[in-house]
Order: sequence, then C-alpha cells, then structure tokens
Amino acid sequence: MTSFAQRVLLTAITMVSLLIAPVFAMDDIADRVVVKKSERKLFLMSGEQVMRSYDIALGLVPEGEKVREGDFKTPEGDYLLTNRLLDSKYFLAIQVSYPGPGNIQYARRLGVRPGGQIMIHGQPNEPKHSNAFYEREDWTNGCIAVSNAAMVEIWQLTRVNTPVTIEP
Repeated sequence: MTSFAQRVLLTAITMVSLLIAPVFAMDDIADRVVVKKSERKLFLMSGEQVMRSYDIALGLVPEGEKVREGDFKTPEGDYLLTNRLLDSKYFLAIQVSYPGPGNIQYARRLGVRPGGQIMIHGQPNEPKHSNAFYEREDWTNGCIAVSNAAMVEIWQLTRVNTPVTIEP
C-alpha cells in the first residue's frame, strides 16, 4: 500500500473511531492535564478529581528538563494543549505549547535552540517496532505517547487551550 493510501485509510479509521467512540457529556471535559514523568502516567483532571489515567512513554532521555533541540527529553512545566493534528506520523496528535517564553530565554542564554513540536500522540502510523516495545519503552524524541485507544479518549475529553502540567 502506498503512503498516500495508508494516510487515507488511517484518516478513515480515525474518523470512524471518533464517531463510534463513547460520547462524553460536557461535564466530562477535563479542565487540565497532569503528566507525571517519574510515574509514566498522564491524568485527565476535573478539579482535584482524576477522571482518567493512562500509561505513557516519554523521550529517549526521560529524566531531567528539556533544554535544547535534539536532547530527547520531555519538557517539564506548565503549558497549554494547542493544535489538534489528524495528519501526523502518529495516530492523532495534540500539540503542547512548548517552548514557553522561559524556555526560549534559557536556551538563548545557553546559545542553543529550545526545540519544539512537543505533542501528546498515539502510536506511529508506520511502526518500526513491536507493540510490546511501544508499551514498555521510552521511545519518543521528547513527546508524550499513549496507546491509540487512550489517544481517542484524550482527544474527546480535552479542548484547545486546556492547561497541561508536566512534572518530573
């Protein structure tokens, strides 16, 4: 199958998944997302209540704060969920507003680029490893990866500009 045909098929599967997935009431929309890197968990929150929790994979170098482009670290701090991408290398993706002004200033002081394109996303559309690998290893370039089923729920239960806190 060609890459174009794969993308068309993936888009169709995604759209069907979003249509047949459970529909949540507006009260069920998360008011924030909390990522705990050390626990490898992402939590959808409503006030102080955990609505859902998901296992995650992080950047190849998961410990420590992202400082520069190419360091394979997942950033830490307070951001927003921004763009929602149906057409990415991963099954659904929601961009995180990294780098923030503080990240940019710090990188400038060090004379490096802060990097960007940090997302919460599902599994690769064209996997290079087994499902077991993606479930047990940190494998991203600095993003937060979840299962495709988890990504459908996160997609449905968050909105643009939902705050996200990424903790060590």
